[in-house]
Amino acid sequence: MPQWTIDRPEKLTFGPVRRLNVRIVAGRLAVLASDGPPTLEVTDIGTPPLVVTHDDDGTLTVAYKDLTWDGLLGWLRPGRRDTTLTLTVPQNCPVQAGVITASALVAGFDNRTRVKSVSGEILLDGVSGDVHAETVSGSVESRSLTGDLAFTSVSGELTVADGTPRRLRANTVSGRITADLTLPPTGHVTLHSISGSILVRLPHQVDTDVSLRSTSGQLETTFDHLNGADDFPGTKSLSGRLGGGMASLSATTISADVTLLKGDKR
Repeated sequence: MPQWTIDRPEKLTFGPVRRLNVRIVAGRLAVLASDGPPTLEVTDIGTPPLVVTHDDDGTLTVAYKDLTWDGLLGWLRPGRRDTTLTLTVPQNCPVQAGVITASALVAGFDNRTRVKSVSGEILLDGVSGDVHAETVSGSVESRSLTGDLAFTSVSGELTVADGTPRRLRANTVSGRITADLTLPPTGHVTLHSISGSILVRLPHQVDTDVSLRSTSGQLETTFDHLNGADDFPGTKSLSGRLGGGMASLSATTISADVTLLKGDKR
């Protein structure tokens, strides 16, 4: 099993990579889908060094020895460990990427993607398939989403731009959720926040069942044909069917506002 210790700027090229695991603390991370040979380029690195392994089964791992996937969100060690690196692997490669305070770009993958962040910002660009994102306070932005996305956070924000999800599930305590969506006939969206606001934008013509609910937040919509109610013990709701109602959208908060808007006419 080949292994490298990276303590200075360096570029490596690998044989076939069938799975990628990468974990860094601070700095910048880019993980890109590519048709070319798998590569790692480190342009800046502090201490301690990164350890790179390429297992016989095709698993490529880039990480610090003491930074595990399961322990990432509870990381308390001092020091910044700044590094800047770019990885390119095949489009269908499952990706597991974790950061503490670093920013991360993951782009172009269509298999299984797992990302974790403590406070670093994560951008998912053109990532489809089965996607899971978990943060403490870090924000996640998804562009051109297709497939499934599950998001959980304490106070991190989720932004979905130009999304066409099969499944979108988001749960936050105080993080804001903003989603610009086109729902396919089988699309299923479930958004939940305690004190973070939720804003969803859908096309003028859409076929979906809608359920909006909040205990003490305000409910607003620019769509007609949604019926309001004050449910016991004080929960407000807006619900109804838009168009044929083949997809489903549910958004629920405790103390934050929920807004459903019509997007620009197309």
